Amino acid sequence: MTHAPFTRLAQSLPASVPFVGPEEQERTRGAPFDARLGANENVFGPSPKAIAAMQAEAVEIWKYADAASHDLRAALAGHLGIEMGNIVVGEGIDGLLGYLVRLLIEPGDAVVTSDGAYPTFNYHVAGFGGVLHKLPYRDDHEDLRGLMALARETGAKLIYFANPDNPMGSWLSGADVVAALEDLPEGCLLLLDEAYIEFAPEGTAAPVEIEDERVIRMRTFSKAYGMAGARIGYALGSAGLIRNFEKIRNHFGMGRVAQAGALAALQDQTWLREICDKVAASREAIARIARDNGLEPLPSATNFVTVDCGADGDFARAVLGGLVAQGVFVRMPFVAPQDRCIRISCGTEADLARLAEALPEALRRARGG
Repeated sequence: MTHAPFTRLAQSLPASVPFVGPEEQERTRGAPFDARLGANENVFGPSPKAIAAMQAEAVEIWKYADAASHDLRAALAGHLGIEMGNIVVGEGIDGLLGYLVRLLIEPGDAVVTSDGAYPTFNYHVAGFGGVLHKLPYRDDHEDLRGLMALARETGAKLIYFANPDNPMGSWLSGADVVAALEDLPEGCLLLLDEAYIEFAPEGTAAPVEIEDERVIRMRTFSKAYGMAGARIGYALGSAGLIRNFEKIRNHFGMGRVAQAGALAALQDQTWLREICDKVAASREAIARIARDNGLEPLPSATNFVTVDCGADGDFARAVLGGLVAQGVFVRMPFVAPQDRCIRISCGTEADLARLAEALPEALRRARGG
């Protein structure tokens, strides 16, 4: 007897993942990486108070977590000056993206994003049968006004826009984001991914009224708070929109250890500021290394620097391959012309010393030397 047949939609999808993780790459190459600079993780780690809170909570792991994430939502509400009903907590932004797409997108519905933007969003849209319409970047920035126009042209129900952007590190001012909302078509929701917002210059966060039903914002404890492995993110939006997540979310998806760590991390804003200073210094160091090797670092409001290798995608892939072969894990944009670049996450002094050592050899190999 065979198992029940998969749905037609499932049968039409490739058995693939948005990213090949560094662990899988290490298994393939048969050796660990010396410097892990490809996944935009915060190598400086979480607040010691968050670590202590998670260690203390580990003895309570026999209990299910609070399905409402009440204490964390209450703390976030106080921190942001909004109501708990405007916040939903989920399994990182990735999990929340899946929930949002499930809420809004039926098979055949149009969705708009930038060509080369965060592929996990595309993965969820495909998984629920949505039809993606992609717009090229403009001067290494996502073109928000252009995305609005494409949404109007296609009748899209959802637009994805990251500010700051991954993989290019570019950003718009929050005022510009709000101004662009005048072009948002009726019946379309702007999904504003703010995963890197803590690293960005003041004024980058869009001053959107929390009950503005045109926008949902998503943030995370994975980046500046240094808790990528805990998988904890949150979405901010109108109470009516957020309430609907209760219909479809995994109510016991958030572990109690992660919730305890996130609560303690949020309460240690001094540590957050110190981490942002370290990331800024690391960005400057990566930029120096790039320039020392004749490459051009792009401006960044994130915890990575995208580096223009000065040629085409094949050359950049060769540079990336040369770094990986030497034990330095980095990634690169997937789509031309942004694929002329490699993307280097911020790291420790030791990580960047290893990068500085490996990059000249990677360039030499890429140039056929």
